Amino acid sequence: MGGSEEIESCIFKKYRRKIWIPFLTAVKKYQLIQPGDRVAVCISGGKDSMLTAKCMQHLQKYSDFPFEVEYLVMDPGYKKENRQKIEANAALLNLPIRIFNTRIYDVVSHMDGSPCYLCARMRRGFLYKHAQQLGCNKIALGHHFDDVIETALMSMLYGAEIKTMMPKLHSKNYHGMELIRPMYLVHEADIIRWRDSNGLSFIRCACRFTENCELNKGSSKRQETKELIAQLRKTNPGVDQNIFHSIHNVNLDLVLGYRSGGKKHSFLDDYQNR
Repeated sequence: MGGSEEIESCIFKKYRRKIWIPFLTAVKKYQLIQPGDRVAVCISGGKDSMLTAKCMQHLQKYSDFPFEVEYLVMDPGYKKENRQKIEANAALLNLPIRIFNTRIYDVVSHMDGSPCYLCARMRRGFLYKHAQQLGCNKIALGHHFDDVIETALMSMLYGAEIKTMMPKLHSKNYHGMELIRPMYLVHEADIIRWRDSNGLSFIRCACRFTENCELNKGSSKRQETKELIAQLRKTNPGVDQNIFHSIHNVNLDLVLGYRSGGKKHSFLDDYQNR
């Protein structure tokens, strides 16, 4: 394992084409960062958020315009070893993290059934609130290209609608706050290669209720979708790109219905005038 400078330079040299350029392209293409922004990079301790933080750190250093970055870690009730792992990796990667504590795991532990939905909503709310208190107007999450196409397929297969994970969103509950996803064009396989080539180890599943998620990952709808795409890729190597391009290229003339601005529309609305 190399030091912080070696690990960082690896992103912009060895993985320049696979990580840094897609990261930079997403920031520019989707206009994710503006002059004067103060962005809270939300670090869960996994590979995706840690790499997002390093890319944001480099971008701030060499950006054409000024913006500020905070590196925010929310502890929802991690076990001691998981928190220590996050702190050790942040030190190794030279990330000046801010950690704040919550009792989310204690709260959701009293729920019947799966606590995941409430946990996710609470985590997002705490991140928005704390980022806003630090004077930030944006939070950055580490969702990548694979998350985007998996979400698009999952919405069709399990949600009976067509939608995807957007590169940026205005917060409905925290005025003036925005969520951005700078890793939108970076493939997970390249994040894994960066991690492994540097001998890095990050926490994977720190939830107290699903700590055996690596053993039970087959029960996850996202894992099922990930495996489906991997299977399709064997006979069609470009299938993931096709899924991604399709959500940029919706032909409204050939869909039966869609929603926009809270209103439902049908192809019958203007069928006679076509």
